[in-house]
Amino acid sequence: MLHTTRALVLRAIAHRDRMVVLKTYTEEFGLRSYLVRGNAKRGLPQALLQPLNRIELVVDERAERDLHHVREMRLYRPYLNIHGDAVRGAVLLFLQEVLYRTLREEASDPALYAFLDSALGRLDETDDLHHFPLVFLLRYATMLGFAPEAPEAAAPYFDLQEGGFVHELPLHAQAIGPPLTAVLAALLPLDLETTSDVTVPGAQRRELLDLLLLYLRLHVPGAPELRSPEVLHQMLT
Repeated sequence: MLHTTRALVLRAIAHRDRMVVLKTYTEEFGLRSYLVRGNAKRGLPQALLQPLNRIELVVDERAERDLHHVREMRLYRPYLNIHGDAVRGAVLLFLQEVLYRTLREEASDPALYAFLDSALGRLDETDDLHHFPLVFLLRYATMLGFAPEAPEAAAPYFDLQEGGFVHELPLHAQAIGPPLTAVLAALLPLDLETTSDVTVPGAQRRELLDLLLLYLRLHVPGAPELRSPEVLHQMLT
C-alpha cells in the first residue's frame, strides 16, 4: 500500500548496482529501512541521501516486508546554511550519529519527529552553536523518556544511572560532580531557542558532552560509544 511520509535520512548504504538501503526516521512509521532504486539514466539521487536531509517519501509499505520500497522522494525543507559550513556540518554529523545509534522507536511518535525536525531547523539558522549539542542531548533525553530531574537544593552530584541530583557520590561513581553539576543545572531549563543564555568554558563543555553521552548510553540499551564527539570537541573550542 502506498503512503506519503516525511523522513530524516539516518544513513544510506550501497546495495547492489544502482540501489541503496536507506535508513530513516519517519513521521508516520518511526524507524524504517527502504530500498531506493536508481535508474539507467540518472543513477541514484545522491543529493537527497545526505545525512539528516529532511525528505518526503512515497513508499510501498507491506506488513510482510522488513525492507520497504521507495516510489518517490524529494527534499521538503532544504538546508540553507549547513552545507559548506564546517562547524554546522560537524554538529550535523554528530546529531546523525547520535540518532543512528540511539533511536529505537519502530512506531509513529509525532512529538519526537517534530522535535528533531525543529532542532535541525534551528541548527541551520542559529549563529551560536557552542551549547547546542549539550542542550540537544538534554532535550532529546526528555523526548526519549529519561529527562534529568530538577536539581535538589545544594545537591552536589548528578547520578547518571538514576537521572537525578543527589547529596552523596553514588557507589557506582557514574556521576557528575562539581563544578559541572552547576553547569548542568543551568542548562536544564534551556531549549534550543535559548542556548546563548549561558556561557560555559570550552573545557567544561567538552567534559559535560562526554558525560551526557554516557548518560544516553546508560539509558538506551545497546547504544555504543560514538566516534564523532572528538571532531566536535575540536570544532567547538
